[in-house]
Amino acid sequence: MDNSSKNIVLIGMPGCGKTTIGRLLAEKLGRKFIDIDSLIEMKAGCTISELFRQGEEHFRNMETEAVFALEREAASVIAAGGGIVKRAANLESLKKNGIIVFIDRSVKDITGDIDASTRPLLVKGTDRLVQLYAERYDLYRKYSDFAIKNEGKIMEAVENISNILIQGQLGGDSN
Repeated sequence: MDNSSKNIVLIGMPGCGKTTIGRLLAEKLGRKFIDIDSLIEMKAGCTISELFRQGEEHFRNMETEAVFALEREAASVIAAGGGIVKRAANLESLKKNGIIVFIDRSVKDITGDIDASTRPLLVKGTDRLVQLYAERYDLYRKYSDFAIKNEGKIMEAVENISNILIQGQLGGDSN
C-alpha cells in the first residue's frame, strides 16, 4: 500500500492537539477525518466521561473495537485517544494501513491551555497528566513512525506533518 492510500494516525497525550491538527491536516490533504473518541461516543450513545464511570477497562474495550473497525479505512486522518498505546493490539491494527505520527507536546504547554475537568483521566488535577506523560511517552515513541513537536503553533505542526509525508521522510523526528 503506498502512502497516498494509508491512513495518517495521530497519537499523543490528551491535549496535545491531535483533534485540531487532524481536522486541519485532513482538510489540507483532502482526506476524511475520523476521531476515535467520537466514534466510541456515537456507538455507546454517551460521552467518554460517562463511559469511564463504568470503568476504564470498559472504555478500553470499546476503544479496541473501534480501532479494529477502522482496519477497513483508507486515506483518512485519524485522531486516536491518548491511551490508545496502552494496548499493543491497537497500534498493531492501526499500523496495518496507517502511518503513526506522535504529536509531542510538553506537559507545561498542555496544562497551560486545556480544561482538565473535561478529561476523564485528568479530573484529579494536572499532576495526573505528569504521571501519564511519564508512563506513556516511551510508548508513543515506540509505536510512531515519526514525531513532530507541537509548541502551540498548530499550522506549523500541520505543515511539518504534511511536508514529511510528501517528502517521504518517515522514520525520523521533525521539530
